[in-house]
Amino acid sequence: MPKTITIKKSVYDELVAFKKENESFSELLDRLVKSQSKKNLVLSLRGSMEFENKNDLLIDIQNKRWEKRN
Repeated sequence: MPKTITIKKSVYDELVAFKKENESFSELLDRLVKSQSKKNLVLSLRGSMEFENKNDLLIDIQNKRWEKRN
């Protein structure tokens, strides 16, 4: 099922530069995700996303970690 995502114009421009000829954005993102370790992927995306409330996000992440541990 297709999903819609919103990204900044600067991120879109960078993705276009990485995209191969005749490659869809889904194929590009799949290739990028699989080509890096999860840690390196997160580090490479650092700064390309903006959050409205970072504290709420961090609390949510912490809660989800506790859920997985218990």
